[in-house]
Amino acid sequence: MAQYSISHDRAEETEEAKDRWFRSLTPAQRIAMFSEFYQLAAAMNPHLGEEVDVPPAPTRIRVLRKP
Repeated sequence: MAQYSISHDRAEETEEAKDRWFRSLTPAQRIAMFSEFYQLAAAMNPHLGEEVDVPPAPTRIRVLRKP
């Protein structure tokens, strides 16, 4: 069972801390969190799931990554 607490420590807002928190959830809790996040995003943008007609890029696109 997850233990809930309130903290105001900036160290707990790092990507690693958020990752540890998310991994501590059960699969059912993860799906529930995803559903809540999606519902929030859909409430902010009702057209979120709609297809967008975007014309193709006129030139080649190059994806760059750091070495």
